Amino acid sequence: MNLARNKSFLLLLFTLIAAFGSIAAAEEKTKVVFLADRGKTGNVHAHLAGNALLAKALEDSGLGFETTQHMGWPKDTKAFEGAACVVIYCNGGKGHLVMNHLEQFQKLIDDGVGIVCMHYGVEVPKGKAGNIMLKATGGYFETHWSVNPHWKANIKSLPKHPITNGCKPFVQDDEWYFHMRFQPKMKGVTPILSAHPPQSTMKRKDGPHSNNPHVRKSMAAGEIQHIGWAYERPGGKGRGFGTTGGHYHHTWDDKNWRTLILNAIAWTSGVEVPKDGVPSKDNPIKKAEPKD
Repeated sequence: MNLARNKSFLLLLFTLIAAFGSIAAAEEKTKVVFLADRGKTGNVHAHLAGNALLAKALEDSGLGFETTQHMGWPKDTKAFEGAACVVIYCNGGKGHLVMNHLEQFQKLIDDGVGIVCMHYGVEVPKGKAGNIMLKATGGYFETHWSVNPHWKANIKSLPKHPITNGCKPFVQDDEWYFHMRFQPKMKGVTPILSAHPPQSTMKRKDGPHSNNPHVRKSMAAGEIQHIGWAYERPGGKGRGFGTTGGHYHHTWDDKNWRTLILNAIAWTSGVEVPKDGVPSKDNPIKKAEPKD
């Protein structure tokens, strides 16, 4: 009798432990940290507003995301604890948010944290910062190699990849940087958004951002330019994503563009992307005319 009672007690105990474990697992959240600089208000380089829009969509998606948003690099060293992904939407070059925190940025990469960089956030100076960014996302804007013209990208096709789930080809007028510096032989890099820039983008004089002999040669050869890419780091040590679009805030109203970026954040976080893409509400912002 006592043996039977003991067995029943143990069975009940194990059942409760399993139940509590399931509840705890269900309540686990995928943490995404959004970083932005002040940028601008309105329709150009609205980094804070763009991050807020994407963060809300993730939290409303029902996929178990929790997000934090920061203006500038977080002063609290615990801000990145438990992060699956860090999204960086900021001005670039020497003023990039990572420039005074390269060691901490490197540690995030070494720890396998996903990194997503958008628009000007893909540019860091060549050298140490550029090498780290290559390890993080597989590509970056390199001065005197990459260029930053405004043009209408006609995305005629999308590759089969979790990041493109629920997305259709689209056309977007933006400040699309192109001729990125990628990992040698594109190792680990999967182009996601690609298009042929018009020859009018070659009319500007040569300069750090405007034009250079390397991009002219590429354009003369008719090479397609990759303006959004996914990256899987060697040894399964995390993922990265970069895109050069996002100059105009109003572009987030485009469902295909918005879904693709939300999918990229989910994929880079290690979350399974739904077959129809990460859901979000249509027309999340008011329409605005592009203004430089």
